[in-house]
Amino acid sequence: MPTQAIYTISDMRNLAEDVISMTFIAPEIARSAAAGQFIHIKCGHSRPLRRPISISDVSGDKLTVIFEVRGAGTRWLASRDIGRKVDILGPLGHGFGDTFSGGIIVVGGGIGAAPMLFAAKAAKRKAHSVTAVLGFRSQANVILTDEFDAVCDGLVTTTDDGTAGLRGNVSAPLEELLNTKKYGAVLACGPKPMLRAVAEMCAIHKIHCEISLEERMGCGVGACLVCACLMHNGERMSRVCKDGPVFDAKEVVWNG
Repeated sequence: MPTQAIYTISDMRNLAEDVISMTFIAPEIARSAAAGQFIHIKCGHSRPLRRPISISDVSGDKLTVIFEVRGAGTRWLASRDIGRKVDILGPLGHGFGDTFSGGIIVVGGGIGAAPMLFAAKAAKRKAHSVTAVLGFRSQANVILTDEFDAVCDGLVTTTDDGTAGLRGNVSAPLEELLNTKKYGAVLACGPKPMLRAVAEMCAIHKIHCEISLEERMGCGVGACLVCACLMHNGERMSRVCKDGPVFDAKEVVWNG
């Protein structure tokens, strides 16, 4: 069951321009959070709609989120200081599976790399070999590579302009890894075009793939249907907040 409570910010830092890492002392949420789930944060009294942010790490009674400043709500959140209190609801949604066989590849694009760190750590706790493939626009946007390197058995970084890691997107290194036949699942979060490419590649290689979708949300608990999207599973709309945000990639109607 999700918890709604007021929690204290215990740490925050800038990872890149307009990218903030924020840690809360939130024992109730930290104890029950699973990789792929998110929290819903109230960003000021004047904004009735909360902001959904994926959980990027859990340690003891603390949880960390990483978000990009995109509008008034996240700008308000980024202006908070250590010691300030924030109204949080969570954990929400369904996360990534944990019953895979073989190695795991985690793929993160941009800010979508953040929840994949939690996924990588969860997979390692299940004694899986984990390789991370992370894609960013440029060196200035690269985040969390030291953290992934400390957890994973392998790490590949790409940038669109070649200023860090391999030049290009995640497709080429992912294809190379899949060709080794060493992996049993791919878990991914990032921009929808990247997720679609990853899903199509995994389908060709017959590799199980789970993807985390991002949609605009209202309530966060499945009541308002703002985040509903079309799936292949029985001609019905699925709610990203409640039925997801993680889905089997084969279920997603990419043109829906």
